[in-house]
Amino acid sequence: MKYCFGVDIGGTTVKMGLFTTEGDLLDKWEIKTRTENGGEAILPDIARSLQEKMEEKKIKELQMSGIGVGVPAPVGSDGIVKNTANLGWGYKEVKKELEELTGQRVKVGNDANVAALGEMWLGAGKGQKNMVMVTLGTGVGGGVIINGKPVVGAHGAGGEIGHICVNEKETISCGCGKKGCLEQYASATGIVRLAKERLAKDEAPSFLREGEVSAKAVFDALKEGDVVAEEIVKEFGQYLGHAMANVAVIVDPSVIVIGGGVSKAGEILLKYVEKAFKEREFFANAGTKFVLATLGNDAGICGAAKLIL
Repeated sequence: MKYCFGVDIGGTTVKMGLFTTEGDLLDKWEIKTRTENGGEAILPDIARSLQEKMEEKKIKELQMSGIGVGVPAPVGSDGIVKNTANLGWGYKEVKKELEELTGQRVKVGNDANVAALGEMWLGAGKGQKNMVMVTLGTGVGGGVIINGKPVVGAHGAGGEIGHICVNEKETISCGCGKKGCLEQYASATGIVRLAKERLAKDEAPSFLREGEVSAKAVFDALKEGDVVAEEIVKEFGQYLGHAMANVAVIVDPSVIVIGGGVSKAGEILLKYVEKAFKEREFFANAGTKFVLATLGNDAGICGAAKLIL
């Protein structure tokens, strides 16, 4: 039996999975991401944890196909990260360092690209070779898969869908420093912003005036027939749907997978995004399907494992 590890490095925890090369997840666990001192402990901690798992499962090095790693930053095909927002790393030769620490073959990718690969391999995009995944969380992440391989690009920034400009008139800056990015409207924080702007516009009655406004509260109110919540979701759907129509005309996916915390709203979310997509779709993209991601938090470890295979 041959095995591989999938490692998903996040700002708070590192998720890890032990897989067979056929795609069976045998075990999963996580450790704390120690970001202090420039994140110097992260890779040694991972190497130690993987070694302990091999000893626990009595797996020999000869049985290992390698380690795939997802990192929350642009990553070059050489496995080098130039900078990270929340790991403490500046320039980091992730592939080289982890290979030296473990004695195993290592492949590294951007976390959103890797999650997309996971959904293509074992999740909502199973059986598809051309796919776009959008993750709607605190920000908006994206992964583009063409002919079964993630689009990495010249600077490791392929698939950064959250930073497509969708509003030329925006005056507030996105976290990236530019203005009018998709992330400012379609992320969980973006939906809250749209909601607050709508609620301030007039006194129209809404459940959203009663408690704390969150993306979940907006979709819950929509499900109760709240008219104001519907206006907010319609606006969110237009931003995301129109952006996806622009992406589709370039990469022509058979399926667009929507994941991340906001996707927990369920099928109702797809209705508004698909409607807006259809308003703008190029005729050749008319067969593009929208589906919800199915792997949840396991998408990263699954895609990381697929990366090494």
